[in-house]
Amino acid sequence: MSDVSLINHSEFDSIQMEVLHKFEEFQQAMIDKDAKMLNSIMDEDYTLIHMSGKIQTKQEYIEDIVNGILNYYHSTIIEPSIVILEEKYAKLNADVELDAKVYGIKGTWTLHTEILMEKIENKWILSKWEN
Repeated sequence: MSDVSLINHSEFDSIQMEVLHKFEEFQQAMIDKDAKMLNSIMDEDYTLIHMSGKIQTKQEYIEDIVNGILNYYHSTIIEPSIVILEEKYAKLNADVELDAKVYGIKGTWTLHTEILMEKIENKWILSKWEN
């Protein structure tokens, strides 16, 4: 059973669906604390910009998930829009509602999200998440 829900009323082509599925896979890996999967989905130069403005590298972010500093329980991706740029870059915008315990505070937050992805060796990789 997936801990990731999708609310979507748009039609996507096959490439846009690949991007959406990769983001869903990423969300599930966060919830599962699956460091191996997160490492495979995220670019080495990945950065996460938190709502507070704090910037984390890929390794810092994964460590905080694995060590229980960032705990994700459920994710709802709301009305995503996906733009494919030059066939190897994608931008996904959506509201993402996360049920989480972050730095000791439990709650549900809606993040206005922009994800940048790049297709490398025929696989979509996340390079940046701004919220």
